This record gives sequence, structure tokens and C-alpha cells, in this order.
Amino acid sequence: MPYTLTMIGFAVGNFAIGKAVDRFGVTLSLIAAAVGVAAGFGLATLSHSIAMLSLAQLLVSFASAVGFGPLIADISHWFVRRRGIAVALVASGNYLSGAFWPLVLAGMLEQTGWRSVYLFMAVVTLLGVIPLALALRRRLPREAQVTAQNMSLRNASSAGLSPRALQYLLGLAGIGCCVAMSMPQVHIVAYCVDLGYGPAVGAEMLALMLLGGVGSRIVSGLLADRLGGVKTLLIGSALQCLALFLYLPSDALISLYVVSLIFGLSQGGIVPSYALIVREYMPAREADTRVGFVMMATIMGMALGGRMSGWIYDVSGSYQLAFINGILWNGLNIVVMLWLLSRGGPRRSPAMPA
Repeated sequence: MPYTLTMIGFAVGNFAIGKAVDRFGVTLSLIAAAVGVAAGFGLATLSHSIAMLSLAQLLVSFASAVGFGPLIADISHWFVRRRGIAVALVASGNYLSGAFWPLVLAGMLEQTGWRSVYLFMAVVTLLGVIPLALALRRRLPREAQVTAQNMSLRNASSAGLSPRALQYLLGLAGIGCCVAMSMPQVHIVAYCVDLGYGPAVGAEMLALMLLGGVGSRIVSGLLADRLGGVKTLLIGSALQCLALFLYLPSDALISLYVVSLIFGLSQGGIVPSYALIVREYMPAREADTRVGFVMMATIMGMALGGRMSGWIYDVSGSYQLAFINGILWNGLNIVVMLWLLSRGGPRRSPAMPA
């Protein structure tokens, strides 16, 4: 239950805080979110039941969502020609923190318990996020905002969709790709246990995916600056689908390591590409809200896919059908991107600064 509410809070937080950023700016939103995260950690340390801990996790995850979709959307306003790599670097923070903090906190967790870890993270959040938020107070020049707005409106008209319709379409595509993405990420440890290799081997494969994901996000960002968000996402989605196919015949240890690395290298840039598509095709003044909605859909896709794959395994006794299910959902994402690409790519203004 704590994990489930964490996922729900993070998903809803991307949308709700995105709306707040559009209205109040990123600095106030970051400060409020930092206080929310610290309060959630503090409440969790006082909990004496799963229900109370779950509610505390809901607050933590809701507020911490500010560091994903809303922050990605805000940084996208500051760049045009190099927007892809800027978004990719910001989006990599989640992967890097997932590799960094468990190592730092492992000793504290073992010696003093999880409550001490939560109190430590509450202090770190307040001392780290608030000063950094104050550094983002400067507003974009009015001319840059108007130019970006005009470009996105022209691109939206070429697609023949309203911003709301395109938002829902991207949300559907995000659910499709993330249901597929969740199969290896959520179940690779259980899959390795099922094959007789043990959980430690699965954890190593998951670490390979995350490391590959960081590299993939950087490369995808550079690629997006040349090809645009739709083509970059389509390439990543096609490679992810290929990696899922490769899992089907792979049950030897070495091949699973290799395929897991390939999967990580293919999928890391997919989710940040949605933010780029929103910025290319939707009004700039609504970017944080629209990006937040699409990111919410991708997170819901991860939660749905993890649950769905587990249910398929329980029914069939094998993960093969779960991989096939992921491939089919991945196909939905590819179809949507191909359709959007057929409507015409985004127009670029060579006169715009970086």
C-alpha cells in the first residue's frame, strides 16, 4: 500500500504541480514542494501503522513530483535549439539520484533504521531545494515567450488537433509505452528468480537498465535537437520494442545481461521526449500543465503495466506472455507517433537563440 500510494501521489503531483507552476512560477512551487516533502518525511517517522505511513508517502510523492514533469517543462522554456539536451539533463536527475542516494544512506539505514533516514532526507530536501529554487527566480524575456508561443501554435495547426486532443493522444501513447517499459523494470528481479538465477542477479540487471537509461537520455536529447521530439520518441519506442522481442528467446545469464543493457539504452529517452513534443505542438503558456498531464499518464502506465504483468504471470505461470503483452502496448505507442509524424513535423525558427 505505501508503494501504491507513492506511485499515485507522484502521478497526480506531476499534473497538479504543473498547473501551479503555470500560475505561480517554478520558484514558489519548488519551495512549497520542498516543505511538503519534508513534512511528509516527518509524518512518516511518527507513524505507527501502515495506513498512516501510506498517507505520509502519498504526501512525499505528491510533492516530490515537482522535480520531474514540472521542472522539465520549466527548463524547456529557456531553450529552443538546444532544448533536447537541456530537458535530457534535467530528466537524468531522477536516474542519478536513484543510483546515488541508496549508496549514501545504506549505512545509516543499517545502523539507525529508516526513521533516521527519513529525517535526514527531510533536512537535505529543505537545505538543498530551497536555495536552488531561489536561483530560478529570473523570468523569461517577453520576446522569447511570444516567439515560442507563435511557433507552437503554427505546429499545432499543422497537426490538425486542438491542444486538448493532442494532450489526450500523447497521454494514451504514454500509457502504451510505459506499460511496455514496466515489464522488465518492475519484474526483472522476479523473472531472474523464476529462472533460478536469484534476486541479486536481477538487481544487477536492473542497475544496468538504469545506467543505460542515463546514457540513453543524454543521447536522445542530442538527437532531439536535430530531429525533433516525435522522431526521437519513435526511434526510442521502436528500439524498446526490439529489446522486448529479444527477451523472448533469452533465458541464459549472459544474454539476459546484454538484453537488459540494450533495453536500458533504448528506453531512457522516451519519457523526456514527451515534454519536447508538448513544447513543439502546444501553447507555451500551458506547457507545465500539459507536460504534467502527459507525465501523469506515463506513470500510471508504469503502475498499470507492473500490475498487469504480475497478473499475467499468476494466470499463465510464465513471463513470456507478459513480454508479448508489453510488445502489443508498445505497438500502440508506435502507431500514435507514426500518425503524428505523418501530420507534418514541427517548424523551427533559425533566428531563435539557444
